[in-house]
This record gives sequence, C-alpha cells and structure tokens, in this order.
Amino acid sequence: MSAEKNSILNWVLPSDKSGEFKRQVSVFRNFIEKKPGAEFPAEKDRYHLYVSYACPWAHRTLIVRKLKGLEGIIGFTNVHWHMSEKGWRFATPDEKIPGENTVPDPLHPDFTHIRQIYFEQNPDYEGRFTVPTLYDKKQKRIVSNESSEIIRMFYTEFDDLIKDEYKNVDLYPEKLRKEIEEMNAWVYDDVNNGVYKSGFATTQEAYTKAVTQLFTSLDRLESHLSTSTTPYLLSSPHITEADVRLYTTIIRFDPVYVQHFKTNLRDIRSGYPYLHTWMRHLYWDVPAFGETTQFEHIKNHYTKSHGQINPHGITPLGPIPDVLGKEEEVASVGFVVKKKNY
Repeated sequence: MSAEKNSILNWVLPSDKSGEFKRQVSVFRNFIEKKPGAEFPAEKDRYHLYVSYACPWAHRTLIVRKLKGLEGIIGFTNVHWHMSEKGWRFATPDEKIPGENTVPDPLHPDFTHIRQIYFEQNPDYEGRFTVPTLYDKKQKRIVSNESSEIIRMFYTEFDDLIKDEYKNVDLYPEKLRKEIEEMNAWVYDDVNNGVYKSGFATTQEAYTKAVTQLFTSLDRLESHLSTSTTPYLLSSPHITEADVRLYTTIIRFDPVYVQHFKTNLRDIRSGYPYLHTWMRHLYWDVPAFGETTQFEHIKNHYTKSHGQINPHGITPLGPIPDVLGKEEEVASVGFVVKKKNY
C-alpha cells in the first residue's frame, strides 16, 4: 500500500478531490445466537467487548449492555482516549485514566494496541482497527466490529442468562420496527455520520453540503420530538434503539462537534429545546446513559487525536458545564424568563 493509504489518520485521502469523508464498512459481521449448534453461542463470560468511551459507535454498546443487565455476562475493556498512527492503544499499568476498566488488555498481556487483536485474526489485515470489537475468548476470534449488529445481539440472545427484569427491556419493539428502521437510515447518514462528514471534509463544497444536511435533519428531529407524546423518539412509551443511536451523537455535539467539526450553525442547548430536554432526561435520569458518558475521554480524543483538523492538539475548555442540569438553561433564556416576570 502507498504511504498515503497506509495512514489511518488520513480521514480523507489527500488525493481525493471530492473532499468527502467516506466511512469504511465493518469487516467482522458474525452473530451470537442462543440456538443449539450456533457458531457463537450465548454463554456467560465467553465474550469480551473492547470499547472507547470517546467513540459514539462503541458508546452504543456500553449503553445497551447496561440497559439489558449484561454487566455480569460480558466484560469490557476501555482503551486510552488517544489514537495515533497505530490506532487505539491500551492504557498502561502506571496511567490513571478515568472511566471503568481503562486498563491494559486483560486477555493479551503483551498487546499494546487494538490493532494486534486484528492481526491475531489475520496478519495481512488492511482495514481500520475499530471499536467496538466483540471478542470470543474461547475461540480467540473477533465476532463483530459492527456496533449496530452488536447491540441487537445484546437485545435478545442473552435473555436466558439475565434477570427477569432485564428480559422485559425491549429496545426494538415489533410495532415500532418499521419506524425505527426508517429513522435509523436518515439519522445515521445525516446526523451520526453527518458530523464526521462535516468535520473531516477537505473542501468547502463537501463541508457545506454535509453541514447543511446535518442541520436540516436536526430540525427534523426537533420537530419529531415536539410532537412526541412521550419523552422518547417515535412517541415510544420507553427507550428504543432510535434513542440509543441518536444520543451518542447529541451528547457530544456541544462539547466537541460545534467547534471541532465546525457544526456551528446552532448548538443543542440554545438552538434545540426539545432535543436538549430529551438528551438531558437520558443523561440525568437513566444510569445506562449518564454513567457511560465520559467527557474527558470524549474531548481529549477528538481534539488531540485528529491532527488533520487540530494540529496543535489544543482542547477547548468549554462549554461549561458539559451538560446543563435538568432545570438549567443558557443565561439568555433565564434572562428572558426573568424579564417576563417583572
């Protein structure tokens, strides 16, 4: 491979005149099943999840793991927030990095980087070394590195092993599946991936196209939530996959994407009251969301790992706080409310 292609930090190749970020398709797409004779059967303590608190795709899996009560069934290791030319690395024993299980690889004591797990599968592997990575400890194989499929394994395949209260957690209800799939399609392309297409664009045209579509779709989501009869997307009576997949982008929006990815037409806290209320409810009221959100990892990773965007690695201090309290609003809103009470 050319040196240009070989650098995993070239989010858009310098030779790509379109300037558009194109996300790689996941390579490992196996599925854990609870049926007899499955290649990857559902078993307690057989699988290990490698994640980064910084990564929104990996964050999905941590949220669902907690919502479904899988903490005692599937272990996890969180990587260091910094990503360099060799990709994600594990924390070293002497480093004190916040976040549960931010430790050296417990399964491969000699491994220093996620890439070594990929090369363990295939010494000639040429793709990206991504998280989440779901690993089978018994076969020493990667099951999947596709977050959208990992979370669906967690929905049902381990139900025979978890407490009854978690079996009733249905994140993909039959009656809402069509609506969830339809929303997934445009939210993924325009919002989840849209912030990256905006931030990694290397031409004005690619950036303008991506950021315009991003905010058109944020407006669409705001409209959806303004008419929802419940605190959740699609007027669902409870949290669904649609909420999980959107949350990991929206919670990062103000602390990182507004400045780092130049998605600054509006921010969430002052520009989208319904999205802001929805996000804060999940963060403050549902432990699976708030307890898996680590802002130090999030802010440091993006600003210190993306040299193509931020060559000096300066991490902005704001916004302060990272998430407003449930009853707090930006100062200008509070001022207007106060004036109305004169």
